[in-house]
Amino acid sequence: MTGIAALLDIGKKSLFANQAAIEVIGNNISNANTPGYSRQAVRLEDGLYIDSSPGQLGSGVNAVEVIRYFDEFIEAQYLTKSSEQQRWQTLYENLQGVEMVLNESSAEGINSALNAFWADWQKLASNPDDTSVRSALLGHADSLEQAVQAVQQDLARLQVQADDVITTEVDSINTILTTIATLNAQITVTEETGKNNANGLRDQRAELVRQLAEKMDINYIDNGLGNVTITTRAGHTLVDGSNAFRLAFEAPQAIADLRSDFSGSLQFEGESSYEYTVKVVTGGSLGTAQFQVSVDGGRTWLKDEAGNDTFVADVYSGRVLLPDGRMSIYFEPGAGSNDLAVGDTFEVLPKKSLFWYETASSKVNITPQILTNGQDNERRLTGGGLAGIFQFRDAGIGGYLEKLDAFGESLIWEVNRIHSQGTSLARFEEVAGTNRVISESLPLGTAAGLAFGDKLSAGSLAISVYDKTTGVMTQSHTLDFGAGAGVQNFDPATHSLQDVKDALDRTFGGAVTATVLDGRLQITAAAGHDFAFGSDSTGLLAALGINTFFEGTDSRSLAINSTIRANISFINTGHVNGAGEMNEGDNTTAKAIAALQSRAVATRTLSEGTTRQTLGEYYSTIVAKAGSDTQGAKFNYEYQQALANDLKSRQESVSGVNLDEEMTNLIKFQHAYTAAAKLITTAESMLQVLLGLKQ
Repeated sequence: MTGIAALLDIGKKSLFANQAAIEVIGNNISNANTPGYSRQAVRLEDGLYIDSSPGQLGSGVNAVEVIRYFDEFIEAQYLTKSSEQQRWQTLYENLQGVEMVLNESSAEGINSALNAFWADWQKLASNPDDTSVRSALLGHADSLEQAVQAVQQDLARLQVQADDVITTEVDSINTILTTIATLNAQITVTEETGKNNANGLRDQRAELVRQLAEKMDINYIDNGLGNVTITTRAGHTLVDGSNAFRLAFEAPQAIADLRSDFSGSLQFEGESSYEYTVKVVTGGSLGTAQFQVSVDGGRTWLKDEAGNDTFVADVYSGRVLLPDGRMSIYFEPGAGSNDLAVGDTFEVLPKKSLFWYETASSKVNITPQILTNGQDNERRLTGGGLAGIFQFRDAGIGGYLEKLDAFGESLIWEVNRIHSQGTSLARFEEVAGTNRVISESLPLGTAAGLAFGDKLSAGSLAISVYDKTTGVMTQSHTLDFGAGAGVQNFDPATHSLQDVKDALDRTFGGAVTATVLDGRLQITAAAGHDFAFGSDSTGLLAALGINTFFEGTDSRSLAINSTIRANISFINTGHVNGAGEMNEGDNTTAKAIAALQSRAVATRTLSEGTTRQTLGEYYSTIVAKAGSDTQGAKFNYEYQQALANDLKSRQESVSGVNLDEEMTNLIKFQHAYTAAAKLITTAESMLQVLLGLKQ
């Protein structure tokens, strides 16, 4: 169509096109400060051309669509960096709280309490009979106990708070995933006709995807027409079009992967920040089958201090205390077969863990995990605030608690090892051990479940018996573990707690007897007698908690022995000499304990193996590690933040609203609208002229 009517049509199209452009510009200006809004523009195309004379004539302009300025390539990079930034920011912010807990700048820290504890032993060595020094030692030991337990409890409280944060974050993630799936369906309905772009819905989705990336690492795949797929970097699908998948933060549990018909279940006791893989290596029934344990998914297997890496799979009464001393493993029989097969594997999760549900009944453990080599487990979540809070809870707090427990264990063992062989101002009529065994009949050094069983050695233990009235020694013997001729020494790989009881009864002929109550050894003197302990090359007394200064096995259970709390006369300073005498003024034991302040001792953790340094130096490494971890997290946070901010700025340069540019465009389209209106009035004037010619 040509002629005046064509001019009117061209003017009309121009009016509509420029009006649409002005409306979109107005929307841009209105949303200049709206979070997540992407700049929009009307895409204009010239109309069809008509063959005419003197040539093709245009038919005006068409407003084809409203487009959205958004760079998907930059956004994909930004999501990755934003996820990393949030991980390290979350870790850094939380680690600052740990620095406050471990703050050693005040006078009430563990190191200051430990120094006061050593100093009192040194004073007691100079004045073994001074009750005021003994009282001061008891007071400072109590301060040390409280300081260690305060740090332990504060760190454990931070772990509980981390669980609360994770619960909230998982709920938020599930809401985001559901909302994104709903938006996908709405965008598809809007755009599948090909006539409209769902720009507003796409902006909403992009903002939600950004929020999701801040919480976890994701891959974003746009399949077109609103059908996007979002997965974790490890490949777990979170959203697929209009379908959303679920995450769940669940209680501690054991998950079985069986190759047998085993109908029972694996059970565990204790607390740990590690995940354990239990793999059956020798099949058979409970009590016969054997298993190995790993904390790195089966790459390496845990060994006790004797080098053993296989353990017997048994019921509760024969439960196995793992080499780290934090977990006990046992099996609960089922109604069917209770035979295990080689290759049967169990995943033990002692803390609440994160799962991805593929279906209502099929779940996968995706809890972020730092392996023993310091690298992320790439099959799990590795980014976002969720990974940061898990890293804080497990590798961070879990690592500090592990080292603190190792510190407490070494302090308890080293002091008790010396103290248990000493004597003081009083002798025992009766004494009970503070540490219990799982089994009274299994060897103490391997399978009995004794906390310090791996520290026992083959050797002898001497005990002297005295007339209670006169103080004259009546017997002094080393325990005889043999029923035949000659004295047989203790062997931790062979002898059980029952054997220790029998040896005590056998050796002293009734002057000293022993009983086992609830897995603990109790020694009682006959009427008119009392007894004292001498040299112990086995470590039995310290391991069983007899004649010790401390009770407990780690920082959580560290406490002053209740016998000493009730009577400071049982704070040992001297020893029983070769003649069975307890000499006044003897300071052998007190000097040896005081010397621990400067003596390097062995301290063992799963993460670091065995190290040798003084107890004070070892605790200082915990404080130093917390500071180093905090600074490392800060560096990574600031580095990733700089990269994320740069990518965000590049995206803003594409999708952000520039008011100066919009005002310029507004003037441009305003003039174009005015010109289009002038075109219509001109065409109308031309039409009036033609109509006038007919008259």
